[in-house]
Amino acid sequence: MYYNDSYTGEMMDGVRHPGGALFRRGRTKSSVVSGKATLEKNIKGVLFVDYVRMIKSRKDIDWGKHLMPDDLPFLKQKIIDTEWYPFASSERMGVAIVNEIAGGDMEAVRLWGYVSIDNLIAANNALICDGNPRESLMRFQVLRSSFFNFMAIDLKVIYDTYAKLEICYGMGPVAEEAASYQAVGFFQKLLEKSGAKDVNYTFTGKSWAGNPATILELTWK
Repeated sequence: MYYNDSYTGEMMDGVRHPGGALFRRGRTKSSVVSGKATLEKNIKGVLFVDYVRMIKSRKDIDWGKHLMPDDLPFLKQKIIDTEWYPFASSERMGVAIVNEIAGGDMEAVRLWGYVSIDNLIAANNALICDGNPRESLMRFQVLRSSFFNFMAIDLKVIYDTYAKLEICYGMGPVAEEAASYQAVGFFQKLLEKSGAKDVNYTFTGKSWAGNPATILELTWK
């Protein structure tokens, strides 16, 4: 059995823990709360670009009614996979996509997560351990700080055919639910790419429904 708190060393096959290299100099913002500097939450471009592409693919929708003025320039510029972007912008884009394209259907959101992982895998070949789904999930845990500069998803327990994750993006209920179902699709595809069969999931906790935390449990063969 594996607990995330004890797994902080180097990964196999030459993949190292990103450590403190979370930010590009000059690219992250900070604010002061109660006299303490806090980092603004950010998401890496390799994930952010999926939101931008989805929105740009539907020019018939008035996205301006959902987004803030600061979000709009991202729809006109090239999104760089390795750069950091405001997580708040991805939250607003995600809610807009759920409302305008998915129609609130979480199954559609799950399928979006299932498909969108391909870009991430292409940019991070070492994420997949062929024939070893457990190792692939552990690699995601180590590489997580390459995608978010905050604790968005935490692998709590893992066996050879079972994993429990805690999901906490810190967003509003609609966005948190959508992001959680998107994560389901993401992990289902990650496990399948690693050789897992009959991947199933269940939420044993839903923060958007009032539970203390969102807990996702995955099983596979």
